[in-house]
Amino acid sequence: MTDARLRLQHLTLLFATFVVAICGLVYELLIGTLSSYLMGDSVFEFSLVIGLFMTAMGLGSWLSRHAQLELARWFVAIQFGIGLLGGLAPLILFFAFAQLDNYRSFLLLIVIALGTLTGMEIPLVIRLLEHMRELRVNLSNVLSLDYVGALVASLLFPLVLAPQLGLLRTGLLFGLLNLWVALLAAWVFRDQLARWGRWLMALLLAMALLLALFVLAERLTQSMETRLYDDEIVYAETSPYQRLLLTRDGARIRFFLNGALQFDSLDEYRYHESLVHPALALAEGRERLLILGGGDGLALREVLRWGDIGQVDLVDLDPAVTGLFRRNPLLRQLNGDSLSDPRVQVRNADAWKFLEQADTLYDVILIDLPDPRSLGLSRLYSESFYKLAAKRLARGGVLVTQATSPLYARQAFWSIVASLEQGAGLEALPYHAYVPSFGEWGFVLASAKRLDRNNPLHGAGLPPGLRFLRQDLLGPMTRFPPDMARLEVETNRLSSHVLSRYYEEGWANWFR
Repeated sequence: MTDARLRLQHLTLLFATFVVAICGLVYELLIGTLSSYLMGDSVFEFSLVIGLFMTAMGLGSWLSRHAQLELARWFVAIQFGIGLLGGLAPLILFFAFAQLDNYRSFLLLIVIALGTLTGMEIPLVIRLLEHMRELRVNLSNVLSLDYVGALVASLLFPLVLAPQLGLLRTGLLFGLLNLWVALLAAWVFRDQLARWGRWLMALLLAMALLLALFVLAERLTQSMETRLYDDEIVYAETSPYQRLLLTRDGARIRFFLNGALQFDSLDEYRYHESLVHPALALAEGRERLLILGGGDGLALREVLRWGDIGQVDLVDLDPAVTGLFRRNPLLRQLNGDSLSDPRVQVRNADAWKFLEQADTLYDVILIDLPDPRSLGLSRLYSESFYKLAAKRLARGGVLVTQATSPLYARQAFWSIVASLEQGAGLEALPYHAYVPSFGEWGFVLASAKRLDRNNPLHGAGLPPGLRFLRQDLLGPMTRFPPDMARLEVETNRLSSHVLSRYYEEGWANWFR
């Protein structure tokens, strides 16, 4: 074999190492993200996927010892298998979740198979390189490229791939990339491959399949997601932070983030009136207001019912959410075009960082954030977060937060109450309302001033036009029946994050 041919094979294997390292980590991130989107618990799903994948890689490395002859054929075959399985993995998992009852079995099989094949790659590459360079040089080159490839994948996936291509197309693209590496390796090592023509045909057919699916990916995604929702999907988008989805049935609109229902237009007024108006009625002023979350503008719509509202700062992390609810005609009608009101300043920022950097005191702080189903959200219900929020309250100011269900997640609800009391040093007044889409739902008022549990509004009026809340309702809303009564629970600290555990255990107990 000529030196030029050896050099070409050497460079091809190093290049393949870099590419397959990117592909391997992308498959891990892709499956973890998809499983979190479908199953909800991001910490558990990512831990399961990464742990199984790494274990399977170890198994693959061990199995690679049995590949003793025709190493080039083994390498091409492994790339072929990874490309086909990795490319189709999101489609298979979507189908398993929507149509079958054993999603978890499919997840485990795919992760173990991909991990095992991925684990066989590096040992085979090193053995293919052993006649071209010294072992110490080969090891340093291969492992360096492997780690750099992982870095590239970890940056590309959240910043470019997931938001721009979506999960299905990302999987198909990297499946094509693996197949292209297999095709390149098959050509470079064609003198070592028996039946080169059959390999070429198989690789081209597999690439044609993935390419066709890539073109049809949008339709396939819509078809799969349609099976997960009762109504017609009228809008779907993947932002750098989450999956946004809007469904419609006649005049009824429902909005989902990462598969979790955020509101139903039939009854959202019950939730938003309960969240907003008690706090505004109790506050000594309404000149400066802060809304954390609430990017749909529905809580803001209720705020603007009050005629003496001054300036409102609305802080929502995702510009995709505020942009959608600011421009979509159906949603603008639902939120009263509140996001375009001249008194409102929308800031796309992290709520925690905003509170850390803010120097304004607010008469009312409304916290309308998603449920604490992950550690990233749990921190926004912690003692430390409430302490930051309390520092931004003006004298006589009132804070209110949604606090999940006191029935379905009873421990989580009372942990939020305790965290407000101990973390912020405020007097807390918990209350609840029935929202048909969610069941019994909880809220917590908090203030440095005394809150009267028997007469919460102290005769303060409410704005006209409300469909649910009345002055005489809030007193009963502060009373809890025995199955929702207060429990002794831990407060939610950054060091423990007990809230996310309370939340998951509570909901799992009701909805298995």
